[in-house]
Amino acid sequence: MTTDTTDTTDDLIDRLDAILDRERQALTGGMLDMLTDLMTEKDQVIDQITAIESIEQDRLTPLRDKVHRNQALLDNALAGIRAVATRMAELRKVREGLETYDSAGRKTRFGTSVSSSIEKRA
Repeated sequence: MTTDTTDTTDDLIDRLDAILDRERQALTGGMLDMLTDLMTEKDQVIDQITAIESIEQDRLTPLRDKVHRNQALLDNALAGIRAVATRMAELRKVREGLETYDSAGRKTRFGTSVSSSIEKRA
């Protein structure tokens, strides 16, 4: 017969496992808006698990592996977001004009005159 502590521990481990799977799906599916809620839920369950004194560490190994996997996915997603932000900044700079240097090393800026108006037609 299992005790309430074992049942609670099993339930918490199962909940964390499910959260980590949903987190992975959100990361691989590009649903980054879901991560905030999942992070809050994950932190609460982890706090409850760490409060259990008699938990066997080998039961947490698969969860630890999933946490590391998800962290790698999150790191890659952040790197992708940073790359997009850098590229967008470069494109804005190009739209503002072109900077060149003459033979004497003086910087010259050539502005662009791109109109961004929209024509409405009835």
